[in-house]
Amino acid sequence: MGITEDIADELAKKAIAVENELQDESVIPHVATLIGASSQTTQEAFLTAVRVRKAEARAVKFLRDKLAGNKGEQLPTSGDRG
Repeated sequence: MGITEDIADELAKKAIAVENELQDESVIPHVATLIGASSQTTQEAFLTAVRVRKAEARAVKFLRDKLAGNKGEQLPTSGDRG
């Protein structure tokens, strides 16, 4: 990645961590506004990084929950044709 994306991604990680720690959904929009006052390009990269990281977290949670739901179930083998 380039410097803009690297900086934006680091800020996104920090902002998400603070948002989660404080349970305050206003953190990310506030950081985005601060960044946007100086660099719209960096603001867009920051918001993209936030969306990507949050999407990944949702997907990972879904996969973990899916596996947890199947712990008690036995998966069919190739010989089981129902």
